[in-house]
Amino acid sequence: MRLVSAITWLAAILPYLACASRLTPPVLPLIVRNPYLSTWLQNARGNPWDRWPMFWTGQEIGFSVLASVSGGRTTYPLLGRAQDSLPIKDPNISVAYPIYKGAQYDASTTNLSYSLPLPSTYSSSDHVDITLSFLSPITPTSTVRQAIPASYLTVYVSGNADVDIYLDLNGQWVSGDRGSKIVWDMVHTTLEDHNENHGFKTWQVRRDVERLFTEFRDQSEWGELQFSAPSDVRHESGTSAILRQRFARMGTLQDAVDRDFRTIMDNEPVFAFSKSFTLGSSSNKSIQDSDSVTFTIGHVQDPVVQYASARGLTMMRPLWKSYFHTVKELLTFHYLDFAHASELAANYSAQLAIDAFKSGAEDYVDIVALSARQVLGATSFSGTPDDPILFLKEISSNGNFQTIDVIFPSFPFFLYTNPRWLGYLLEPLIEHMLSGQYPNKYAMHDLGSHFPNATGHADGRDEYMPVEECGNILIMGLALANSLRDAANTSASVGWKAMSNAPAPQPSGDSLAPLSVGHKDGKAYIDDVWVGNPNSLKQAQKWVGKSYRLWKQWTSYLVEFSLLPHNQLSTDDFAGWLALQTNLALKGIIGIKAMAGLAELTGNDEDAKVYNNISETYIAKWEEYGISRDKTHAKVAYDWYGSWTTTYNLYADSLLCFHLGSEYQPTVMSSIGGRYEHQKPLKKIKGDKDGFVPKHIYQMQSDWYYAVRQKYGLPLDSRHLYTKTDWEFFAMAVAAPKVRAEILQSVAKWVNETSTDRPLTDLHQTEGSGAFPGPNFFARPVVGGHFAFLTLTQACRGQAEKGLKYLDDSVTKHMDVEAILEREIEEAEWATKEL
Repeated sequence: MRLVSAITWLAAILPYLACASRLTPPVLPLIVRNPYLSTWLQNARGNPWDRWPMFWTGQEIGFSVLASVSGGRTTYPLLGRAQDSLPIKDPNISVAYPIYKGAQYDASTTNLSYSLPLPSTYSSSDHVDITLSFLSPITPTSTVRQAIPASYLTVYVSGNADVDIYLDLNGQWVSGDRGSKIVWDMVHTTLEDHNENHGFKTWQVRRDVERLFTEFRDQSEWGELQFSAPSDVRHESGTSAILRQRFARMGTLQDAVDRDFRTIMDNEPVFAFSKSFTLGSSSNKSIQDSDSVTFTIGHVQDPVVQYASARGLTMMRPLWKSYFHTVKELLTFHYLDFAHASELAANYSAQLAIDAFKSGAEDYVDIVALSARQVLGATSFSGTPDDPILFLKEISSNGNFQTIDVIFPSFPFFLYTNPRWLGYLLEPLIEHMLSGQYPNKYAMHDLGSHFPNATGHADGRDEYMPVEECGNILIMGLALANSLRDAANTSASVGWKAMSNAPAPQPSGDSLAPLSVGHKDGKAYIDDVWVGNPNSLKQAQKWVGKSYRLWKQWTSYLVEFSLLPHNQLSTDDFAGWLALQTNLALKGIIGIKAMAGLAELTGNDEDAKVYNNISETYIAKWEEYGISRDKTHAKVAYDWYGSWTTTYNLYADSLLCFHLGSEYQPTVMSSIGGRYEHQKPLKKIKGDKDGFVPKHIYQMQSDWYYAVRQKYGLPLDSRHLYTKTDWEFFAMAVAAPKVRAEILQSVAKWVNETSTDRPLTDLHQTEGSGAFPGPNFFARPVVGGHFAFLTLTQACRGQAEKGLKYLDDSVTKHMDVEAILEREIEEAEWATKEL
C-alpha cells in the first residue's frame, strides 16, 4: 500500500519537477566540486556573455563558449566575454547575440538555454537552439563518485541549421597569481576497443613550479587542470584572441599545440576545443535534428591537505586514489561514467524536490537545490576505504580548517543526504583531540587557521568559543548516532533508502562508517549500506566508546560553564563577545542532555542519570534567567532587558527527540538474537511528558518571530537587522506552519531581489536591498542549514514533527514589539531602584 501511495505521489509531482526553477539568484554554480574547483556564473539574472565566470571569491576565471553558423559566418557569445577578442571591423567576422532563454537549476545541474537569431541568408524556418548543461553530480549512493574532483559540461544543440561550438579555458583555473608561469600538454587516450575515434583527449595544465599546500587569493597553487573532450573534437592551444578569431572565421580549430610556455596573462594562452554539428542535412526543413557533446573539467591534487593526525603531520591523499591508481584511470572512469553519474544525480535531485515540496513549498525546493552544491563545494574527500575523511574549508569568512561551528550549521544537509559523510567530517577532529595534541578541556574551534593546513593549535589559542563548540559536537555526535541506529524504522535519507537492501559489510576497527562498495544495476562503486542493521548500532557504540572520555570531558566543561556562560564568542562571532548569552546557554544545556543520550547508547547508565538530572535542573533555571518577565520572548542575554533573540538552538531539542519526552525512546539492540527493544527511562523526570524544553517556549518564540519578521526574513536578534539564513531555517523548522510559510516567502523574495553579487550568502540585511551587512560572507557550506526541515522530518524514526503538531492550530498573536521591549526596560529600571 505504501508503494502504491508513493508511486501516485511521484506521478502527481513529476510535472512540477520538469518545470523550470522559479527563483532567480544573483549567482549560479557551474563547475563546483571542492574549494579549488569552484566556478560560478556571476550576474546570473543577466546575459551569461556580459561577464566572465568567476571563482567563488569573485575573481574572474577564463571560461568562454562561442557558437558559429557558417552561412554568413556569424559568431555568437554564449558564456564569458570572448567577443571582446573579435575585431568589429574585420569583414570576415560578424558578431551577433543569441536570445537568452534563461537558467534552470536543480541540486546538481545548471542549464543555460539560448536560441540563435540566424543571418538573413537563412530562411525563416531555419533555427538553432543550444543548451549548456553544467553537471556537478551529487551522488549520495556513491561516495567514490562524489570524491572525484571533476564535473561535466554537455552542449545540447537542436534545429535544422549546421552549427559549430567552441570552448576555451585559461590558466586562471590553476593559480590565483596571474603572474604564474604555467605549462601544458595534450594527452590522447584510446579506449579498450582501440578505435581511435572512440577515445578522448585531455588538456593538462598546471603551474610550472607547484607550491604544495599554498594558496593565492584562496586559489590553490598546486594541482593540475584536466579538460577532456571526445577524440573527434578539434583542439588547439595558443593566444586567446588568435584562437577565437580563427574559430569565428573558420568554425574550427587546427589540432595544434602551442609549446611556448609562459605566464597566465602573457599573450594569454588558452586551451580550446571545437565541435561541428551537422543539423541541416535534411532537405525537409520541418525536420529538427539534435545532437550533443560532453566535456569534463577536473582539478586533480595529490596530496590534498596536510593534517596533524594521531601519527603526526601527514600529507593526505585523495580518497579516489584508493580506487584509481593513476590520473589516467580516474579520468577514463569519469569520462565514461557520464550516464551513470547523471542518473544517480537526477535521482537525488528528484527525491530532494519531492521531500522539499512536502516539507515547505515550491520556493523551498529551489532554495535547497541552490544550496546543495555550495555545501559540498567546501569539502574534499580523503583518507582510505577503512577510514574515509571529509575535509572542510570555512569558505570566505576566514578560511579555517574543519571549523566545528561551521560544520554544525551545515550538518542538516549531511544528515539528510548521507549521514556517514557527517561522520567523515567529525572523525579528524576527534582523532586529533584524542591524540592529545590540543591542550584545552573544551572542544577546539578548528583544526587549523587556514585550509589546507590542518596543523592544529598546540598552544590552545584557537578562536575562543568553548561553550559553542562543546555543545555543537555533542549535539552532532548524538544526532549522527540516532540517524544510524534508527534508520531501519524510518524513511531515511535518499542515500540510505536507495541501497537499503544491499548486503551489509562487516565493519572492522573503530571507524564509524568504513566505505565498502559494489555493483548495483550495472553501476560500479555503489556504497554498501549497513545502516539500520545490528552492525550499524554496534559500530556507532564503538565509535562513541573509543572517545568516550572526550565526550565526558566536553560535557564536564558544559556542566561548569554553560548555565552562566562567561564573556565569550558564540558562532555568530561577528556580533562580538558577550556574557550570559541566552541562546548560547541553551545550546550548552542541550549538549549536556545529548551526553546523556550518548551515555545510554554505550551502556553508561549512571552517567546518563547524572547528565539527565543536571540538564533538567539547568533548563528550568535557563527559562527563569533567559525569558522576559512577561513571557513573550527570549532575551539576547540574561541581563539585557529590552532585547530579543532568535533561539535557533531549540532545533537541536527537537532533532534529538527530547521534545517528545517519555513518548519516545531511542531504539537499542538487545543482546539476544539481535532483536530491537525500547529502553525504559532511567527514572521519571518532572515535566518529561511535556518534553525537555517546555512546549510554551516553542509557542512563545514562534509568535515572536511572526511579530519581528522583516521584508527579507527574520533578523538574528534585536541588535541588528541582519539575518543568518542557516539559523532562520533552524528557527522556522520548529515554528508554527503559518510562521514558517511567511518567513520562507520572505527568504524566497530575498533570493529574487538581493543586491549581493557572490554565491549565496548566509548573512544579509533584512531590509533595504538585502545587501551584505559587512562582514561579507558567501559560498559558505553553512547553507546546509537550509535542509533543517528535511532532516527534522526524518528524525526520531519519523516522529519528530508529530511532537510539534500542537503548533499547527496555534493562533498567532498580534504584539506591539516596541511597547513590550520598552516596558521591559522600565520594569528592570524600577527593580534596580528598589534594590
